[in-house]
Amino acid sequence: MTNATININAEPSTPEQFEYIELDHTEMNGASALPRETALAISYNGISQAVMMVSPGNFEDFIRGFSLTSDVVHSLDEIYDIQVTESGDSHRAEVAISSRAFWALKRSRRQLAGTSGCGICGTDAIDQALPQLTGLTHTPIPNADLFGDLRDRISVAQQVGRHSGALHAALYIDTKGHVRLCREDIGRHNALDKLIGAMINAGQNPRDGFVVVTSRCSLELIHKAVRAQIGTLVSLSAPTALTVQWARRYGLNLIHVPHHSAPRVYSPAPG
Repeated sequence: MTNATININAEPSTPEQFEYIELDHTEMNGASALPRETALAISYNGISQAVMMVSPGNFEDFIRGFSLTSDVVHSLDEIYDIQVTESGDSHRAEVAISSRAFWALKRSRRQLAGTSGCGICGTDAIDQALPQLTGLTHTPIPNADLFGDLRDRISVAQQVGRHSGALHAALYIDTKGHVRLCREDIGRHNALDKLIGAMINAGQNPRDGFVVVTSRCSLELIHKAVRAQIGTLVSLSAPTALTVQWARRYGLNLIHVPHHSAPRVYSPAPG
């Protein structure tokens, strides 16, 4: 199966070349392309809310997805404007949101100190780390044929990570198995937020096809998928036990695609 989509990566972050010396008896010189990262400060209606370490590029996709999956807004109609400016090694995003969303945000206000390795940093209450979600209606499991050469299609679509490594990817694959969107980032949560923002902005129905994450499938990714109403989430790494429990609880199809075995459907539960 071939990739039928062009320009699936908008504004990809270009790796930077760095020289190095191999630490062995040869002490040979070399150069490697390394992924970039930047601090992104997000403010809503002039009030600072979060600072995240992200890969440069696709900022508006990320802000749309992050705002939705962090429960700042309920729909993109509540985001009126996004302005991103650059200052040295950092970026600042000024986001204008509706009065309803802003007042709700102030009521549940919390400062988030995000990092590339943790998706719930800054969460200071158990009920925020383990929120009540709205369950999904049933979505049919994708046909097994769609997973045949999945890793090869991901490799083709992951343009930046293919050259630099150290990047996670989240991809939207349609009902025919074509990669329609791919977003990459140093943080697995950021990559999924970018993809969700891009999907909604492009008018893609999240219940059609499926979303793939190349990273470990943690509980935070389940939160984001359910809030974005994604019907099927596919991971290349095995899920945790709690992840499976929550996927089953909220009606999210959860599939693991191992390297050398058939895809494993963990949610819904067998039988």
